[in-house]
Amino acid sequence: MAGQDMAPAEGGYLTTHVLDTARGIPARGIPVTVDRLAPDGARIRLAEAVTNADGRTDAPLLAKGELVPGCYEIVFDCVQYLQNSAKIRKNDAEIGPFLREIPVRFVFSGANGDKSHLHVPLLLSPFGYATYRGS
Repeated sequence: MAGQDMAPAEGGYLTTHVLDTARGIPARGIPVTVDRLAPDGARIRLAEAVTNADGRTDAPLLAKGELVPGCYEIVFDCVQYLQNSAKIRKNDAEIGPFLREIPVRFVFSGANGDKSHLHVPLLLSPFGYATYRGS
């Protein structure tokens, strides 16, 4: 009905975006996985994707209705990307990537204040990263 608040739909959806902050470009070709973590510690693989030229996945990591209350972990496998994109030298010797896989563990509560769209971006550089709950 018009003018009334509607209850949120069951379950939400999950997206990501990876930006290479050292080079100022989207990070293309990074494999991404999403696991749901059960209370007993078991992992349930829900999604696998690779970032595109815009640093995003072609479709949401979890489609509408698939993000339900629980604990999740996104893993960004960035070692190959960093190895290919940044040749770093220290004391006249080339050094390899510092970062390999970046796990981001989070909880989706599904409570009224929790949005149905959860966006978890990754800001990446050769020696560090940042993530946050985006919109």
